[in-house]
Amino acid sequence: MSTIEHVEEGANDRSLIKAIEDEVAIYKERNAESLARYERACRVLPGGSTRATLYYPPFPVVIERGENNFLFDADGHKYLNFVGEYTAGLYGHNEEMLRDILSEIGKRGLMLSGPNIYEEKLADIICTRFQSISKVRFCNSGTEANLLALALARNATRKETALVFKGAYHGGFLTFGASGAPLNVPMKALIGAYNDVEGTRALIEKNKDELGAIIVEPMMGSGGCIAGDPVFLEMLRTAASEHDIVLIFDEVMTSRLSPGGLQEKLGIEPDLTSLGKYIGGGFSCGALGGRDELMSMFDLRRENGLSHAGTFNNNIASMIGGSIGLGKYFTGEACVSLNARGDKLRERLNEIAKEANTPVQVTGIGSVMNPHLGLETIKSPDDINHPNLQLFRMLMHLHMMNRGFYVASRGLITLNLKSTDDDIEAFEREFENFLQIYGAALCGE
Repeated sequence: MSTIEHVEEGANDRSLIKAIEDEVAIYKERNAESLARYERACRVLPGGSTRATLYYPPFPVVIERGENNFLFDADGHKYLNFVGEYTAGLYGHNEEMLRDILSEIGKRGLMLSGPNIYEEKLADIICTRFQSISKVRFCNSGTEANLLALALARNATRKETALVFKGAYHGGFLTFGASGAPLNVPMKALIGAYNDVEGTRALIEKNKDELGAIIVEPMMGSGGCIAGDPVFLEMLRTAASEHDIVLIFDEVMTSRLSPGGLQEKLGIEPDLTSLGKYIGGGFSCGALGGRDELMSMFDLRRENGLSHAGTFNNNIASMIGGSIGLGKYFTGEACVSLNARGDKLRERLNEIAKEANTPVQVTGIGSVMNPHLGLETIKSPDDINHPNLQLFRMLMHLHMMNRGFYVASRGLITLNLKSTDDDIEAFEREFENFLQIYGAALCGE
């Protein structure tokens, strides 16, 4: 199967296809060593990696190291990093921070076989920042945190069904895209339409006796950086309270958008909040926090306390990494500053697209954003439906990669604490260059 067929079978926009073919040729010529390493990896790893997100045609570049806001690949190319480990790489490649963390790990040791002092320190930082969180439970990823949240809600309410939203991603085993997800955990789920206030309200009313949980991202991340309508999210809060349903905010991605998470910016408090990505300071980490009434169900001093086990839940590297990262580097002030710069970048990219008279828009909040093809208002993943969307994503990805800008194949763009003003301005210029070169093709001319 050819690269273009892999993206969109039957695509008929020849100008876009020709543009992609030209960029693919450049990409292959630039990345011979990455191709060789990728092919070797495929002998021992299905698809050459252990993360589905990292595959894109014709093959992914192999990254050898990072430095500040730069990445270096196996062919010796230097990239400005605008992927940011899919929001987890919030800190950039910060040598000072890494030295702080590794030095403290060296003093404390690795496998301590019991509670450690940094477990409490990181929990205290989280509980202080998030008004809705009175207690927190650690795990190993955002996926685990969401699974734990749903399990806790089921036990608290004695109701089996969860309301989720079409296009949502809550982890590798909790994916609700249009094409189905054969690896999802077995669970009873109702699927609603994101930002549909009246339709969702009716769905909740109809199924209130079976619904134990509502899980929602206050901004869809993998679904295209679609901001939740405050009216929609407030309706979920009200309905959940009325019908003994646990409202879960998945803030694995969005917690970095305000010092107390996007919930703070919205002024809406969920019952439970799932965290992950950057929360361990660059080490694997997830967390679930929420109201004392719910979280205390994990307290084994109580009769029938829920036993939530996990060898690495409180591993010292993640606990130290998270407490130093949040306590010293990603302070409230740093968070506000980073997201203000992200808002400015998104606004500028939209201005550039408008000035170029192209049907491109960039959605998102703060330091996390995603470009799309088409100018219709985007309120749910169903609105991201331009017939040439896949071609646009592939063309932009290849164009930016070939010119030294590391961006996600699905279009996701993030800033990190090492992103400089010069880096951002360089990205803006290259985005403008991309639209100047391929604007006519994107307009179907």
